[in-house]
Amino acid sequence: VQLVESGGGSVQAGGSLRLSCTASGDPYTKYCMAWFRQAPGKEREGVAGIWGDGRSAYYADSVKGRFTISLDNAKNTVYLQMNSLKPEDTATYYCAAGPVMPYQWSQGDKYPYWGKGTQVTVSS
Repeated sequence: VQLVESGGGSVQAGGSLRLSCTASGDPYTKYCMAWFRQAPGKEREGVAGIWGDGRSAYYADSVKGRFTISLDNAKNTVYLQMNSLKPEDTATYYCAAGPVMPYQWSQGDKYPYWGKGTQVTVSS
């Protein structure tokens, strides 16, 4: 299974970015796809997760109301629309996929498949 992220970049505070993650290989990965982020010196944080039916999504409190995760099953792609970005959103963002229970969505160690990450930098 391979996950490839794209869409990172640099933006000023208040701006928007959309991240994409395309999965190839075992369709089993459609069970749950999620975005995590890690800033230098900080622990990895679950940002958002979504299940294969696209109806169930979860968000970290820090991004609720600003970020939206969505899924295009036809393209095997998950998106993370990030609006009203803040400097504290600066991090490397990773896509993850695997058979994860809803209550475990933010537990990175439950995901067997990971992308290489894409950098998001928000300047004040």
